[in-house]
Amino acid sequence: MSNAPPTMGTIYPRGVIDLHSHTIHSDGEVGPAELARRAYKKGYVVLGLSDHVDQSNLKSVLSAAIEAAGSLSGVIGLTLLAGVELTHVPPSQIADQVALARDLGADYVVVHGESLVEPVAPGTNFEAIKAKCDILAHPGLVTDEEVALAAKNGVYLELTSRGGHDWGNGHVAAMAQKHGAKLLINSDVHAPDELLTPVAQKLVGLGAGLSHERFNGLMDEALSLAKKLAAKGGRLDKT
Repeated sequence: MSNAPPTMGTIYPRGVIDLHSHTIHSDGEVGPAELARRAYKKGYVVLGLSDHVDQSNLKSVLSAAIEAAGSLSGVIGLTLLAGVELTHVPPSQIADQVALARDLGADYVVVHGESLVEPVAPGTNFEAIKAKCDILAHPGLVTDEEVALAAKNGVYLELTSRGGHDWGNGHVAAMAQKHGAKLLINSDVHAPDELLTPVAQKLVGLGAGLSHERFNGLMDEALSLAKKLAAKGGRLDKT
């Protein structure tokens, strides 16, 4: 018998798919192997490593993520993907850094969006979407113009479980629905106790205003994306 609240409906059967996490290679608390093991025990099937980077550390941090994903993915029971999160990069330099990360072998590129609780430079959301990053994290009060462009460019907008950043979730979900943009539900985990469970991931979606059907559709899309990224990076895909 499920322990989920009665309003939860059916839990997504494949497990947690989360493409936003941090390790000791930026401001996270544990290394990639430990985070992946703890994620597996929480019910993850896919974990994306996306430590904070800027121009000073992109190469070294991405190299560590690629090494971890290459050596651990599939071996520890889940698929690991190697990404980065471009963080507080000046808007005028975002496109070059997105391109560099891809040239260096990133499976995917996240850009730290204009969260309501951090002084991210105005224009970051637009330039990240224009540069066709893969995921715009916690984009806050993202505009009609930005979301329409995200839909056109195939950029995923993030709904997050991270406190403070999650203040914009309802707005982001509504704007994505309005313009047909893609969504992902991520943890932005920095400490192991912030890892999601399948129930918690669904609650984030429902709390942002998604229907049960829309949530399950998003998770199907997330699984397809993860498989595509895993194939591109040569990861052993156990999803």
